[in-house]
Amino acid sequence: MEAYIYDAVRTPRGRGKSDGSLHDVQPVELLSTVLKAIRDRNNLDTSLIDDVIIGCVSPIGEQGADIARTAVLAAGYAQTVAGVQVNRFCSSGLEAINMAAAYVMSGQVDLLVAGGVESMSRIPMGSDGGALFMNPQIISQHKIVPQGISADLIATKYGYSRNDVDTFAVESVRRAVESQKNKHYQSMVSVKDEIGITVLDRDEGIRPDTTVESLGKLKPAFEMMGSMGLDALALMKYNDLVNINHVHHAGNSSQLTDGSGALLIGSKAMGEKLGLKPRAKIKAFAIVGSEPTIMLTGPVPATEKVLKRAGMSISDIDLFEVNEAFAAVPMLFMEKFGVDHSKVNINGGAIALGHPLGATGAILSSSLIDEMENSNKSTGLVTLCIGGGMGIATIFERV
Repeated sequence: MEAYIYDAVRTPRGRGKSDGSLHDVQPVELLSTVLKAIRDRNNLDTSLIDDVIIGCVSPIGEQGADIARTAVLAAGYAQTVAGVQVNRFCSSGLEAINMAAAYVMSGQVDLLVAGGVESMSRIPMGSDGGALFMNPQIISQHKIVPQGISADLIATKYGYSRNDVDTFAVESVRRAVESQKNKHYQSMVSVKDEIGITVLDRDEGIRPDTTVESLGKLKPAFEMMGSMGLDALALMKYNDLVNINHVHHAGNSSQLTDGSGALLIGSKAMGEKLGLKPRAKIKAFAIVGSEPTIMLTGPVPATEKVLKRAGMSISDIDLFEVNEAFAAVPMLFMEKFGVDHSKVNINGGAIALGHPLGATGAILSSSLIDEMENSNKSTGLVTLCIGGGMGIATIFERV
């Protein structure tokens, strides 16, 4: 059985700081926004939806207590609709989509909503703690370092200079500016307040005046941290390197943002029953574990795995969304697969637009489906690196 995507919606991404436009919007409201849009755009009888699966990376405080079920109630869905929150770090939104697809493919469920939410301005990254980043024995045994040092380790190992990563970041911003100016996103829905006034209707983190020269003035963000023993910890595992060249900073790393996204996923029979026209279907998905010190290389083996599962080669994919957690991540992906940059993140990535952790996988999926429709392409792949050393990849096919 195949899993069809009948709709995909997302909020704009707001700056994940107290001066960001979405800071006053509670995460359950962000999530309710996309749930309501899914219902209203498709004239859905929500009692036909079995479950809502939502990725969220810091499920505490306002994002705690199973925010998926909370948002189901807040959005006015039928009380028969269940909800579950999942956390696979940065890939949580895509993991939710893959889980929903698996339910449909197995024949156990006919209709679900899947996606993610994160309000980084209200629930700061790392608020939930966890042994992976705080237990001295685990950190020492597995040489766990902050992700920025892992990104700099990739840049050092594969020879990406400061100019290389800054140049990549400038291009990400250029594409985002161009895209925001000229393209229509069917999946984007505005966030409104309780009296219907628009709070945000466009991604607000884009810095159009970004240049290689302006980025060159920024100090490496992880150099001081590395000098306090964390570089030495990583080099115990990567002892073929003399030192770590620190090249990443706020301008060539993903921005903290608030946002939410959701996809309506169901069987062919349910779509026909409801008179819904599918926008895409999920061809295959894969998850892998990867080396946890360098941590962010997982998109490569995850993509290899999903291509093998689908019986496809890299040349069969028309468009790629490779999450720009740090510039070195998509750069390594392109190098390993020989993929031209003209196919990767063609509307800009998280460096320009932001990375609302639990929501990003759903937002990238929505953006990919939009772009496949805009440019009349038939196949796309979404992949993200994941904390703790993992990777995820999903292949989408237009219908």
